[in-house]
Amino acid sequence: MATISSLGAGSGMDLEGLVKSLMSVEKRPLTQLQNQASAYNAKISSLGKLSSKLSALQTAAKDMKPNVLQSALEKFAKFEASLSKTPSGGEIGTVTAGTGAVAGTYKLDVTQLAQGQKISAGSLGGVTAGTLKITVGSTETDINITDTSAEGIRNAINQAKTGVTATVVNGTSGPTLMLSGEDGAGKAFSLSGIAGLNYNAASNTGDFTRSQAARDAAFTVDGIAASSGSNKVTDVISGVTLNLTGEGQATLSIKQDNNSNLKKALEGFVTAYNDAVSSMSSMGSYNKDSKVAGELQGNDILRNAQQTLSRLVFDTTATTDGATQRLSDIGISFKTTDGKLALDNDKFAAAIDKNPEAVANLAAAIGSAFDTSMDRITGTGGQIQASTEGLRLTVKSLESRQEALTMRLETVEKRYRAQFSALDTLMSNMNSVSSYLAQNLSRLTTS
Repeated sequence: MATISSLGAGSGMDLEGLVKSLMSVEKRPLTQLQNQASAYNAKISSLGKLSSKLSALQTAAKDMKPNVLQSALEKFAKFEASLSKTPSGGEIGTVTAGTGAVAGTYKLDVTQLAQGQKISAGSLGGVTAGTLKITVGSTETDINITDTSAEGIRNAINQAKTGVTATVVNGTSGPTLMLSGEDGAGKAFSLSGIAGLNYNAASNTGDFTRSQAARDAAFTVDGIAASSGSNKVTDVISGVTLNLTGEGQATLSIKQDNNSNLKKALEGFVTAYNDAVSSMSSMGSYNKDSKVAGELQGNDILRNAQQTLSRLVFDTTATTDGATQRLSDIGISFKTTDGKLALDNDKFAAAIDKNPEAVANLAAAIGSAFDTSMDRITGTGGQIQASTEGLRLTVKSLESRQEALTMRLETVEKRYRAQFSALDTLMSNMNSVSSYLAQNLSRLTTS
């Protein structure tokens, strides 16, 4: 029996092409499964895009919600603080205002800046190795001194990081060890434990000479005496941080701006809203000329999201001093039929001037309403997550069916090839017999 090395070589027929054609028909169910999985994956991707746009809108909405125990106006109020020059034209520091500040004007009189203790010792010849105890306020730290040179003592103190820093000044009479503490009377420090390195801050006695005593900053605010262990004062006037740099009198002014932060938050909300609306419009569109539909055309979640956004814009209100306001009352309304919002600067400014608290309350109400509604759609257990999980299970099932069908197709193709190979061999043998008979008949005829 002849051996066939290539399908169709024995019979002269295109059996390879025939197998491919048959397998093309057999693979149609597999192609359908692949197309279905691809369509579901595309929908999952589109739902992810929708979730991203709505989450961005939710973030913008959250930016308009006040914190716990914070009023809406406090959330958006921006304070600007300034310090005038002293009568002689000098400066006594800088000031910033933040949360908790209250608009007002104060007379600030700084009589003393905070400073740290400074001591020095020039003669260290009698110092011996041992344990040096540094006491800063009520905190004690033991430092092991092995190198009794000025540099060795300096290094040991600095490595301990007690708040006391050491340096060596090489003067005409030799090296002098200088120790400096942090600002504030409470940071005064004493040394004990090693002969030649003793110092008592309270009595200013010992082996060191004090060049500067530790002290607090002293000042008055509208005649009320106050002090601070640091020249950075944060706990005297609520919400105000003073950085004192000099002594003298100045006027501290704090102004409240109700416009900037509130307008910025609303502009961010409008931008995020319009971006979401634009994306949803594209996802749900249908072009009758090209007959191309958007990724989520006809999708229930998309329709629900579109309706929710529009409803919240129309229905969300806030009542302040008996007056109820909507977004349109403060200058935010639909600019065209495309469902996008626009902010009328003049109308917004007029609303702020009339009642900034009312505008802030409305912004907070919008923020809360959108945050809650978007969470139902995009949050954990929300509509998009539930739908996406269902679609993923469907895709997983389709992929399992594809794997099973692929294995069956491999078996089908092997069977086709075995059958056509046998046919090819049979045809090859029959052709050989036919050729043999033809040759012999020809000889008989000639004979």
